[in-house]
Amino acid sequence: MNITDIMTEKNIFIGLKVNGKRDLLQEIASKIAERSGLDERTIFDTLLERESLGSTGFGSGVALPHGRFSGLDKVQAYLFKTSSPVDFEAIDNKPVDLLFVLISPEDSGADHLTALAQISRILKDEGVCSQLRQMNTPLEIFALLNNLN
Repeated sequence: MNITDIMTEKNIFIGLKVNGKRDLLQEIASKIAERSGLDERTIFDTLLERESLGSTGFGSGVALPHGRFSGLDKVQAYLFKTSSPVDFEAIDNKPVDLLFVLISPEDSGADHLTALAQISRILKDEGVCSQLRQMNTPLEIFALLNNLN
């Protein structure tokens, strides 16, 4: 599975202006609801519940919130860049400005894990993250992600 198999440039959102983790998750839920057809509140609650198990902010300013949803027919990935870093309770205590969000069907065990692994590899590459931070359009970002395949 390649990241571009589960995302399009329409799933990339740049310049989110938010005040904290909860506000960021709400904004993410709103954007994903518009694109996926899922209920915004369900998305928010699912992502918040996952965060209560431990932050998905895994260091160096990046996070990977994720959840499974009934009524979804395929795995989808979204990328969000905040206009300024947000305290996300990451494991290194550094604020987050780059988030991949993965939403998957309830019964997508292997595909969900494969997608998480693929996104994790991207986010652990500091060079790629640096490039993502410098890019200003969804098309630029999508092209970079497409070239990683």
